[in-house]
Amino acid sequence: MISIIVFTILFLFTIIFFGWNVLKVRKNISIGKDLNRSDNKAQRIKTMLLVAFGQKKMFQNILPAIFHFFIYAAFVITSVELLEIVVDGLFGSHRYFAKTLGGFYVFIVSTIEILSVLAFVATLVFLARRNLLKIPRFHMDEMTGWPKLDGNIILYLEIVLIVCIFTMNGADEVLLSKGFSHADVEGTTFGFAVTSYLGPLIFGGFDVQTLEIFERIGWWGHIVMVFSFLNYLPYSKHFHILLAFPNTYYSNLNEKGQLSNLRNVKKEVENMFDPNFDPYAAPAEGEVVDPEKFGAKDVQDLTWKNLMDAYTCTECGRCSSACPANQTGKKLSPRKIMMDTRDRLVEVGNNRRKHGEDYDDGKSLLGDFITQEEIWACTSCNACVQECPVNIDPLSIIIDLRRYLVMEESKVPGELATMLTNIENNGAPWQFSPSDRANWINEE
Repeated sequence: MISIIVFTILFLFTIIFFGWNVLKVRKNISIGKDLNRSDNKAQRIKTMLLVAFGQKKMFQNILPAIFHFFIYAAFVITSVELLEIVVDGLFGSHRYFAKTLGGFYVFIVSTIEILSVLAFVATLVFLARRNLLKIPRFHMDEMTGWPKLDGNIILYLEIVLIVCIFTMNGADEVLLSKGFSHADVEGTTFGFAVTSYLGPLIFGGFDVQTLEIFERIGWWGHIVMVFSFLNYLPYSKHFHILLAFPNTYYSNLNEKGQLSNLRNVKKEVENMFDPNFDPYAAPAEGEVVDPEKFGAKDVQDLTWKNLMDAYTCTECGRCSSACPANQTGKKLSPRKIMMDTRDRLVEVGNNRRKHGEDYDDGKSLLGDFITQEEIWACTSCNACVQECPVNIDPLSIIIDLRRYLVMEESKVPGELATMLTNIENNGAPWQFSPSDRANWINEE
C-alpha cells in the first residue's frame, strides 16, 4: 500500500511539473509574431513523417544515423513497457500485461531488450565521440559549460536506465525460475531474448531476498529515471524529442532561397503602383495606425516559428559544420544563433512572469547575444537550413536581424553601403555610369 501511495504521488508530481513547464514553453513561443503555416496540410504531414518520425535527414551520414536510430527506436518501444510499469505502480500489480498478452508480451519485451542492448552500444559510441574523439563540431566555442554537460547528462541517464531494465528483468527471471516471482505466468522462464540467458548468469547465485531487492531497485530505478528525464526535457536541448514533430510539420515549404517579404514594405510598393492611392489621406475615423518595426531586434520581433526553432535545436552542430562562413574562420555559427535565441527567449519569458509583460530589462537579442559581426558574416546560402535534421531555419532569424540594422538603424558594412549607393545612383552595384557598362567589349 505504501508503495502505491509513493508511486502515485511521484507520478502526479511528474505529470503536473512537466505540464507546467510545457505551458511555460508554449507561452514563451507565443511571444513571437503571428505566422500562417496552415496551408498544404498533406505535404506538411508527409514532411513530419519523413523528417521527424522517419529520421530522413539523419541518414545523410549513415554511421551516426544508425546509432541514433538504435536509441530512438529503443525510446519509442520502451514506452510500451513504461505503460505497464505505470499500471503496476498505480494498482500494485506485477507485470500486468504478461498473462493477458501471452506470447506477444514476450515478443514486445524481447524487442525492448534487443533494442536496449543496441542503444547501450550506441550510447557508449556517442560518449566516445563527444569526449574522446574530439569531433570539431562538438567543441566549438558555444559548446562549453552547460551545453557540453547537457549533451553528456542524457547519455549517462540512458546508461542508468538500460542497466535498470536488465536488472529488473534479470532478477525477475531468476525469481521465476525459483518459483518466487510475483508475475502471474506459468513455467520457470519468461523467455525474454536477453535476460533469459543474462539473468541466471548474473543473478543466479543470489538468494531470494536479495533477488527481490535487485528487482525492486531495477523497477524503481527505471521509473525514476523516466520521470526525471521527462522533467529534464524542458530545460535541455533534448526537448527536440517532442518538438521535432510540430516543428517539422510547420516547416517552410517554399524553395530555399525564397525570402519572405516585409508586410509593410510590400504594402508601400503596392501603393506606389496604385493610381488611386492618396499618400496624404488621413486614416479612417477610429483607425489606429501603429508604425510597424522593420526586421527584428529582440525575440518578440521574431515569428513564433523562429522561437519554436530555437527550442527545437538539437545542438548537433551540423549547421555550423556546413556553414561556409564558419569554415573560413568567420565568427558566425548558425547553432550559436539558435542557442542565443533560446537563451534570450527564456530570459524574456522569465522576466515577463516576474515583472509583467511590459518589463524592459534593457537588453536585446541583437547586440547583447548576437553581434553584428556574426550576422553580416552569413552568405545566405541556406546550407544550415539544408543540413538541419529537424528543419530549423537560422537564416530567417539572421535576415530579420539584418533588416533591423539596415532599415531601422541604417547600420551596414562599408562595402555594402557602397553597393547600395551604386544601385541607387547607377541602377547596378558597379561604380560607373549605366552608359559605360558595355565598354568592356571594346577593350583589347
